[in-house]
Amino acid sequence: MGYHTFDADRADKLEDAQQRYRFLSAEELRWALSASRGEAVADLGSGTGFYTDDVASAVDHVYAVDIQEAMHDYYREKGVPDNVDLVTSAVDDLPFDTASLDGAFSTMTYHEFASDGALNEVARVLKSGGTFAVADWAASGSGHSGPPVDERFSVDEATDALRQHEFTVEFAAVRPETFLLVASAE
Repeated sequence: MGYHTFDADRADKLEDAQQRYRFLSAEELRWALSASRGEAVADLGSGTGFYTDDVASAVDHVYAVDIQEAMHDYYREKGVPDNVDLVTSAVDDLPFDTASLDGAFSTMTYHEFASDGALNEVARVLKSGGTFAVADWAASGSGHSGPPVDERFSVDEATDALRQHEFTVEFAAVRPETFLLVASAE
């Protein structure tokens, strides 16, 4: 499925820590990802690097993947940590070797790329047992924040899609506007 891509002209909005952490804290993301030193992970839909920075401090390497070069330009101006590589790519065509990543995460971007092709790619690039953490806007939300409700997935739809693509869902939670899934690659 997948819908619109966040407008890079509004990138400043993605740096509002009070608003962003209201829906997903840095600690919760690192917990979901089970991030640790020695690991290489990908941030799928990294945008301005807001959450990339939170994970970069916990792992050896992060690939900040975004389809918009303008988002990478914003991140460069802000300052990219030494252990982060910027990758301009769609999620359905990731430029990584098979079974090369320990983990991947998506923060409020799953609805933008969710498709068979994208989930096949994520499954392909993750090592067996690798973690895929997804925090996104829930279809059950009000729509006051994030994309319109009709562009969102329910936690059940996202869980079913991950299972269909060889992931084992380890954790699922629905909150007032968002959901969080933690899955492992088979």
